[in-house]
Amino acid sequence: MTPDIFVELFGRLKASAILRTDDQEKAALAMEAAVRGGFRIIEFTLSVPGAFELVQDFSQREGLVVGTGTVMTAGDVQRSVDAGARFIVSPVVDEAVISAAREHGVVSMPGTHTPSEMLKAHRAGAQLCKLFPAPAGGPAWVRSVLGPMPFLKIVPTNGVTPENAAEWLAAGVYAAGFVAPLFVPADIDAGRWDAIEQRARHCVAAMA
Repeated sequence: MTPDIFVELFGRLKASAILRTDDQEKAALAMEAAVRGGFRIIEFTLSVPGAFELVQDFSQREGLVVGTGTVMTAGDVQRSVDAGARFIVSPVVDEAVISAAREHGVVSMPGTHTPSEMLKAHRAGAQLCKLFPAPAGGPAWVRSVLGPMPFLKIVPTNGVTPENAAEWLAAGVYAAGFVAPLFVPADIDAGRWDAIEQRARHCVAAMA
């Protein structure tokens, strides 16, 4: 999958599932629940034990596109791509990581919090801008930024819920990543996979 094809797909599906947890087996089961609930774009943060193994497993499944998050070095980009990742997410703007992603033919989505950081990331070659953390008045903030810079593809990964998704979409976000509203730690700990699946359906439907 080329970067352009992935960006177009993300723009149509509008939602990704982002998982952080400290147990590899539970991470697999939680993400399985999210997939059953309708997610097709999924992300494992590198803080998850066995993250690269999980990427390798899920990336071989038809209809899924897998990425890695909390990517901080060019070496992590290499390992992610080797495992099957098609997009790379970082918490900050790191031009070395953006460059490595471009060299490996995958999409880069660095973390940005200001218009200046977004423009810097865009000019460095990042196709998407992760908005993190969500600023106060999130949708209004996005609308203000896109006024002078409509070419930005902004993807909030914090602050978006099924209840407010319509506001973010109306403001012009390109897509959104779901963490806390999808993967409730207590449900992961207790193995309540049906609850995660149900929330996944609500998140996907809200962004449709």
